[in-house]
Amino acid sequence: MAKAQDPDLGREDPRARTFVALLDRRTLDSAYRYATLMLGERADAEDATHDAALTAWRHFGELRDPEKFEAWFGRIVVNACRDRLRARRRFPVPLDLQPELPVPDTTDGLARRDVLATAIRSLSADHREVVVLRYYADLTVEQIAARTGVGAGTVKSRLHYALRLLRAAFDAQDEGRSRP
Repeated sequence: MAKAQDPDLGREDPRARTFVALLDRRTLDSAYRYATLMLGERADAEDATHDAALTAWRHFGELRDPEKFEAWFGRIVVNACRDRLRARRRFPVPLDLQPELPVPDTTDGLARRDVLATAIRSLSADHREVVVLRYYADLTVEQIAARTGVGAGTVKSRLHYALRLLRAAFDAQDEGRSRP
């Protein structure tokens, strides 16, 4: 059996043991949720998360501070998703928000969830990225800036315009319901 596939690798290799401890289930789940929201398809999200984990392993020696692993890995996930979006040369098709948004109890709640999914899907990749990182991953503006490689002002601007578009989608839905 090759050493890379050996299930006991973590016991023998301190580097592998450290990597496995840092890339825990919570970190992988968070990466997968982010990728699902960005890419809209579970299969693509799984592939992007897998690619990010492999990239992190290959470049693990470049990580200077293990305390910053989560942010470092998050940046790798962001880039893996960007690569997949670029490869498509268009925005993602379906957006399944089931795992991230609870199913509302009312018909109105279901309609609002569908409006939100459609509105998020209509955002540009840059706008969708900051919305997902801010409101689903619960990152601060500064953390988003560090993860995406853009300035905090750019993050704030993208959030502003993305939220304006999302509000417009909800306003349009409300106008549609109030008409006889």
